[in-house]
Amino acid sequence: MNELRYIVIEGVIGVGKTSLAEILAQRLQGQLVLEHPEENPFLENFYDDPRRYAFQTQLFFLLSRYRQQQELPQLDFFHPILVADYLFAKDKIFAYINLSKTELLLYERLMEILEPRIRKPDLVIYLQSSTERLMQNIRLRNRPYESSMSEEYIRTLNEAYNQFFLNYNETPLLIANSTRLDFVKNQEDLESLVREIMREHTGRAFYNPMEK
Repeated sequence: MNELRYIVIEGVIGVGKTSLAEILAQRLQGQLVLEHPEENPFLENFYDDPRRYAFQTQLFFLLSRYRQQQELPQLDFFHPILVADYLFAKDKIFAYINLSKTELLLYERLMEILEPRIRKPDLVIYLQSSTERLMQNIRLRNRPYESSMSEEYIRTLNEAYNQFFLNYNETPLLIANSTRLDFVKNQEDLESLVREIMREHTGRAFYNPMEK
């Protein structure tokens, strides 16, 4: 088995990263690390008025994620792996989309101080999906603070995520096309994805079940 100790699942809002993280943690008897976006007191206001609340929202997320990363649980015999539903470095994606130039200056200063202290995962899994599928998932789960999200914003975010991870090289990376995957309800889809995850990864790899 591949020697994985810390796995991170990433993707745009609505792609299912938390669901996959929960499934993997249970399957691998791992410890689950979840971010809780609903705890950000500025988030709902941000979706209603992004220009006004972007900076407060971004800083709250950055500092909350940093604190959680500093408190990552220790591995032990019974829980030999960590599975998280976010990558600390992806915070930059939202910052570059939503912050003004002057706000970015302060944000980047903070990031320069905090990022070197963050533990790097052994594998990052980027769940890639179409904007249409993401919007469908967002509507289905019907979270109040996501109700005002526009398709234009999700499309912009999706393009930014794709650009970020196509240039990401800090750790091994698996880019999985999940547009037609249902790893929550379809056991065959789940088994196929898990097999791909547990293979040895040393650089960037692509998994596209649509080609099979």
